Amino acid sequence: MSETEEQQARAVARRVFAALSTKWALRVLEEIGDGERRFGELYRSIEGVSYKMLTETLRSLEREGLVARRDHHTANPRVEYSLTPAGDELLRLVHGMCAWSRAHLAELM
Repeated sequence: MSETEEQQARAVARRVFAALSTKWALRVLEEIGDGERRFGELYRSIEGVSYKMLTETLRSLEREGLVARRDHHTANPRVEYSLTPAGDELLRLVHGMCAWSRAHLAELM
């Protein structure tokens, strides 16, 4: 990997980490990780999130390539969200980090 490619990879990683560090991002990824979900389903399943914050979070995750938005273009608006392959892999990494923290809980506390 060239130095330029390494710099680009680091910049992308920083953007993704910033997107994940928001209050709702991981919760949204978890919910979508269970399968394709509509906006209303997500809103009802994530206690405390506002419409505005859910919309902003979904847009941010979509912009980073972690979530895919599929608009069915029907008379009654129907949009579904799913994880992209990158989002699915990232969620598995997050679950791995959770397993790591459980394994080292005594050391980390």
